[in-house]
Amino acid sequence: MQAFNNLVLEARKLTVVIGGKMVCRELDMTIRPGECWGVLGQNGVGKTTLLRTLAGLHKPQTGMVSLNDVALADHARRNLAQHLGVLLQSEGGEFWGNVQEYVLLGRFPHRASLFGYSVQDEALAQQALAQMELERLSQQPYNTLSGGERQRAAIAQALTQRAQCYLLDEPLQHLDLRHQAQSMQVFSRLKEKGCALMMVLHDTLWAQRCCDHVLMLFADGHALHGPAQELLTRVHLEALYQCPLRELCVEGERWFVAGV
Repeated sequence: MQAFNNLVLEARKLTVVIGGKMVCRELDMTIRPGECWGVLGQNGVGKTTLLRTLAGLHKPQTGMVSLNDVALADHARRNLAQHLGVLLQSEGGEFWGNVQEYVLLGRFPHRASLFGYSVQDEALAQQALAQMELERLSQQPYNTLSGGERQRAAIAQALTQRAQCYLLDEPLQHLDLRHQAQSMQVFSRLKEKGCALMMVLHDTLWAQRCCDHVLMLFADGHALHGPAQELLTRVHLEALYQCPLRELCVEGERWFVAGV
């Protein structure tokens, strides 16, 4: 089994197309340990498709995605799944077990026995349930959860995976304000521990608070990326979202709201 240390996810000359739409053209970027990237762009611009490409779930038109200088396709899938965590917007099918069993699926790539999960696996799942305030729901059938509770369970499952790099597609969807803040605190702690993260966001305030880099995907297929402090300006965001914005300053933080 190949070991990953100081995992680096890279895209080189990456061109991604879906349904005839250009998502990005010859994109070069590197996501390093301890970095948090925010992906911004209008609905339908291809943010999800780009994340799926970086996870090896969508084939690029040209270019390559690599982990530690080795193409994703050349990694054993199980080994890759032990180190690269992916949170998708939606999942196919339905899960009929309880919440704890759903969260335990995050340990599947690490499972050493065909006969179930280890005591350590169970402990990691319990820890993730606690982080997402789901302990009291652990024995409840997963299919009875609300949308927000399912989203927190999905985050708990990703935490249980104990990956080194996380690709998170709209991790705050369905969450109320309290649980948005709680989830971003969890992600910030992962960053502090040296994990690499990339997440699709719609609220630029969270990008300013939690991301040190941003990637902006424009409708014409070009991309802009760099330090968050440099790119999160009204000029760039108005060009990105194609609408006038108002910039407000509240207790030292900048807020951008649609100027309509």
